[in-house]
Amino acid sequence: MPAYLLDVDTGIDDALALAYLAALPDTELAAVTATPGNVDADQVARNTLALLELCGRPGVQVAVGARKPLSVPLVTTPETHGPQGIGYAVLPEPAGQPSTRNAVDLWIEQARARPGELTALITAPLTNFALALRQEPELPDLLAKVVIMGGAFYHQGNTTPTAEWNTHVDPHAAKEVYAAYRGRPLKKLPIVCSLDTTERMELHPAHVAALARAAGAAPELVLPEDPEGSRSTSGNTLVRHLSDALRFYFEFHRHYDQGYLAHVHDFFAAGVAAGTLEYTARPATVDVETDSPLLMGTTVADFRGLWGGPPNARVVSGNNPEQAFRELVSAVGGLARRVG
Repeated sequence: MPAYLLDVDTGIDDALALAYLAALPDTELAAVTATPGNVDADQVARNTLALLELCGRPGVQVAVGARKPLSVPLVTTPETHGPQGIGYAVLPEPAGQPSTRNAVDLWIEQARARPGELTALITAPLTNFALALRQEPELPDLLAKVVIMGGAFYHQGNTTPTAEWNTHVDPHAAKEVYAAYRGRPLKKLPIVCSLDTTERMELHPAHVAALARAAGAAPELVLPEDPEGSRSTSGNTLVRHLSDALRFYFEFHRHYDQGYLAHVHDFFAAGVAAGTLEYTARPATVDVETDSPLLMGTTVADFRGLWGGPPNARVVSGNNPEQAFRELVSAVGGLARRVG
């Protein structure tokens, strides 16, 4: 049975990634840890607990680790993900409580107890993972696979002209993580899902409608001409909450002249971690700028060995959005049908 350690900053697209993994059969969520990013760490934990319960996954350990980046002040994104991080969705108060364990300790304990078994998926800033690597430098060998959503190489940044959000929130952590993978075997290097390919994951209102159909729910129309802030009336609880979250994301992207759509970065990373989505990747030596105010958080990939250093990452270079959205609608629609 595939088993995952997740680190999230839930987050609309994190929520979709969590719902997708929860939908997969015979899949274990060993633990989920909260890193501050889209919202503060305590709100991340509440969002995550509530969402997992909605998805029929109560009892998963959800733990908080760092509450701020390693070296820079925390910046959150209420304008992108809403004041609570889930757009217009108002999640029910979770029955469960965050674990009393520290997220970093929990990751290390799980990895040591199950060497070679756990896939790590990080859809948040890399703060907790950097702290875990400080504490257990052999973590890369203990984990079966690591997938990171972050960075921008040949693509315009989404936070500054050159920097992607997760990396920009904690560039020092990202720099430490990539440094920790220097000299590791190719099969152990993290798979990096950057904006170069995640921005091709454009979710549209038609996908929300297809999700509702797959759930056996009433038609779900999220339309560009609707008044901003409209809410779903779907009788399917999961469809309703995801629709309300995604409507906010559609409106945000439209405000920035990207169209009435949502880039669902973290869902793609989840599918790469699960091995269900098509992709190609190239080895590269990756580093992160942490000194220049102009370029803070910029990721740079040396694909040609010009620095003379060994690869420390596998950067995703190609994907198949059409296949990915068929998989999303089928899996999450089926989950919504079961729990809704």
